Amino acid sequence: MKRWYVVQVYTGFEDVVKKDLEKRVVEQGLQDFFGEILIPTSDVISFISGEDVRKEKIFPGYLLIQMEMAGESFQLVSSVPRVSRFLGGERPASLSDKEVERIFAQVSGKLAVTKEKVPFAVGNEVHVANGPFSGFVGIVDKVDEDRERLTVMVSIFGRLTPVELGFDQVKK
Repeated sequence: MKRWYVVQVYTGFEDVVKKDLEKRVVEQGLQDFFGEILIPTSDVISFISGEDVRKEKIFPGYLLIQMEMAGESFQLVSSVPRVSRFLGGERPASLSDKEVERIFAQVSGKLAVTKEKVPFAVGNEVHVANGPFSGFVGIVDKVDEDRERLTVMVSIFGRLTPVELGFDQVKK
């Protein structure tokens, strides 16, 4: 029975991996083991212009694969370049029917996909929680939402020095 599995791939290479995987399935004659290969995307409308509609990946760096979990199919997917791993480790767990329904609702636009509001803004004072600058206090200079990174101006030996930190390394 074919079930849905999640495969982690290099971010930005989802389309390449999908095409390569589809090609390999046909080459090795394993079409009976595989169903759909999905890159979950949704339409995103710009709130500024209201007209700019673009496709955006819901789960960047992940593919959903409908397949029958067998030795050949597992090995085929694992051997594709730029595939990191199946979610679930050595014994990957398939998605539940409820999870699959929710993902398809997001893809079809029936369920809204919203990005979390970034908790940091330029000028905010933050405390460095971990890393080499743990215990320092600084001012946010730049916010990179896509990479979830901050450039924080920290006083080191009396001079303000820019330090790049992850969102998870600082507290408000």
